[in-house]
Amino acid sequence: MSDLTALSACELSRAIHTGQVSCREVMSAYLDRIDRLNPQVNAIVNLQPRALLLAEADTRDAQLATGHSQGWMQGFPMAIKDLAETAGVPTTYGWPVLARHQPADCTMVARMKAAGGIVIGKTNTPEFGFGSHTSNRLFGDTRNPWDLTRSAGGSSGGSAVSLALRLQPVADGSDMMGSLRNPAAFNNVFGFRPSPGRVPRASAPEAFLSQLSTEGPMARHVGDLAMLLSVQAGRDDRAPLSLPGDGSEFAQSLVSDDARHMRIGWLGSLDGHLLMEPGILDVCDSALGRLSSLGCHVEPVSLGFSTEVVWQSWLTLRQWASAGLLNAMAPDAPRREQLNEAARWELAQGEKLSAREVLKASQQRTAFYRHLLKLFERFDVLALPSAQVWPFALDNGMPQQINGQPLDTYHRWMEVVVCASLAGLPTVNVPAGFNPQGLPMGLQLMGKPQADLSVLQLAAAFETTISDLLARQPSLS
Repeated sequence: MSDLTALSACELSRAIHTGQVSCREVMSAYLDRIDRLNPQVNAIVNLQPRALLLAEADTRDAQLATGHSQGWMQGFPMAIKDLAETAGVPTTYGWPVLARHQPADCTMVARMKAAGGIVIGKTNTPEFGFGSHTSNRLFGDTRNPWDLTRSAGGSSGGSAVSLALRLQPVADGSDMMGSLRNPAAFNNVFGFRPSPGRVPRASAPEAFLSQLSTEGPMARHVGDLAMLLSVQAGRDDRAPLSLPGDGSEFAQSLVSDDARHMRIGWLGSLDGHLLMEPGILDVCDSALGRLSSLGCHVEPVSLGFSTEVVWQSWLTLRQWASAGLLNAMAPDAPRREQLNEAARWELAQGEKLSAREVLKASQQRTAFYRHLLKLFERFDVLALPSAQVWPFALDNGMPQQINGQPLDTYHRWMEVVVCASLAGLPTVNVPAGFNPQGLPMGLQLMGKPQADLSVLQLAAAFETTISDLLARQPSLS
């Protein structure tokens, strides 16, 4: 095979398991590509020594020679997002203070290793994941391969870039405020935010209150996305809110006649509430036209709920959760002084909150969730753009304005992702198209509560209509 990195992950797994290629050959091909391209984008950090990784690949080959495979990811090179705790490789959270932090494996990483994956390093992320822009003081900027002067998005920016450039077969990520969706949109790949509890965090120190963020898969193809989710997902009693099942439902065929006849509610800019850069709604309209060509019924719809209530509820709950994390990481003044501006702001805002304010925000969240259930009586899926701006210039930092209108927080430009996060909806980013400058954008498809499989089936049907978009490759590659 001429270029092993051009295979889909499913094709690669079959080739490994049928003996067409060895795990050593796969590892060598990916490491060669990383050596050539990664220095230009800085997607993968803390890359492990080649000799060590080839030795691990040889171990996987020896297992196969005896008729044993650990699983679907046998021999896959895996660069783990630098927020997911990983044994054997530093997990830094993008924070210089944790440059040598050596934790145990979190649940997701342990499952990916158990399925035969080999950890080759980490993927870059913003400090503690704050801000949908992958830049930190420890490793620097991750550059967008479609335009090296532009942001890769975040916080799973390193993961998305590694996929766009075929530096690994599939990638993990996590998503509180669009961190699986925004970087996928900025890099023309798929990113799936599962339902809360679908990918359990059994090793997390707190298991009942943390429901805004979830780990999940990213991939270049929907079939690969679902297969990685089948590895990551599954009930774990140590995570009391984890969902039942073993993940095997996502390893089945995604072909579904029902997916081609879904009712899709197009929320657009939320009746003009969301500031949008020119061209984004047009590109998403075009993507919706592809869904119509499948047989789906697409209809514009109003949210019908106060967008300000949604935003304030989100802001409060996010700051409360973030302050809890940061208090644990930086419990004293010397450490707090070493946090970046976004982290210090989140911590300061969270520490001002009262129990009454947090409860009110949770009640508003509940009301919003119940309101969406009524919308889902009319629609199977709700759709929104995946970002409000195109990939922006690295030199400018995070967007301060949209269309000349100033933004009141460092993350208001990602308000478009909040509906799915606040309501806990399974949501996939699908590639939607490009602007005249060749920059990518994505579309969010938000499913009914816990309808993860249905959302993936729709994404798989949509993928059949975008071969032209997926055929486009970054100029760097």
